[in-house]
Amino acid sequence: MPHSSSATEGSRPRPQWWAELTLIVLVYAAYSGGRLLARGDVPAAVDHGLAILRIEKALFLNAEHPLNRLFTSTPALGIPADFAYASLHYVVTPAVLVWVFRRRPAGYRAARTWLMLATLLGLIGFTLLPTCPPRLLAPAHGFVDTMAQYSSYGWWGAEASAPRGLGGMTNQYAAMPSLHVGWALWCGVMLWRHARTPLVRWLGLAYPLVITVVVMGTANHYFLDAVAGAAVMAAGALMTRPALRAADRMRDAAARLPMPSPEPSRTTPFPRPSPIVSSGCETSAGERFPGQRTRTSTSSADDAPATAR
Repeated sequence: MPHSSSATEGSRPRPQWWAELTLIVLVYAAYSGGRLLARGDVPAAVDHGLAILRIEKALFLNAEHPLNRLFTSTPALGIPADFAYASLHYVVTPAVLVWVFRRRPAGYRAARTWLMLATLLGLIGFTLLPTCPPRLLAPAHGFVDTMAQYSSYGWWGAEASAPRGLGGMTNQYAAMPSLHVGWALWCGVMLWRHARTPLVRWLGLAYPLVITVVVMGTANHYFLDAVAGAAVMAAGALMTRPALRAADRMRDAAARLPMPSPEPSRTTPFPRPSPIVSSGCETSAGERFPGQRTRTSTSSADDAPATAR
């Protein structure tokens, strides 16, 4: 998992919260916009979903069907699972990011970079492999959309986890990889590494496991989507340190650029007068200042004793 040396991090100023917030908002806006633009054609997405389902059945990894039947038949499990799917992804992740920023500033830069890189990799996956989630397959495949079944209990409608009337603003065919699982794994690693109490650390360990069960039981993802989400996070972790080094080199190179010299003043200042008035002035022979005593030779009559006058 990504980490940076304390010496390197300690030599750099702590990130400014407003700059970090602006950066995160811009990246998330780009991710959301790209996710919408990455909508592939529906037949291809359905074919990809059915191919994943066939692979899972061949490898005996099809845990989605029994979990989905359990959540569908048991509202006490299905309704909390729908709330968890619709909210925790957007609440826990930013909360953990803020917690790391405040409590572990030395590791924040690497943690933020890891999360962003993995998210961008997920966007590439949505673009290259649009995938229909289990809940949108034909009913003959045996899946029930629990979000639609229990929509009267929450703010979401029948179109994914978006609020009612906003389903058109989300890409329902962005199932591979599952960033619900990927982001939950990131949160779990952060809590396990940086939490001080054993309870919080164990909650961090359990959180991605719970989210994996939730996304399959609600028929929003296949098991292999969850595996791909973990793989995306692993790739982002491997890319974090080289990305930080590249950013440091660019910053240092920019700092070494010569600064433009200031323009000379167009007005020439007057020379400052000397504090000594007679500085540089000499008297010529025979010239004296008023009141100045003149010296004569020793043979002058003025030097003779008074008794000789």
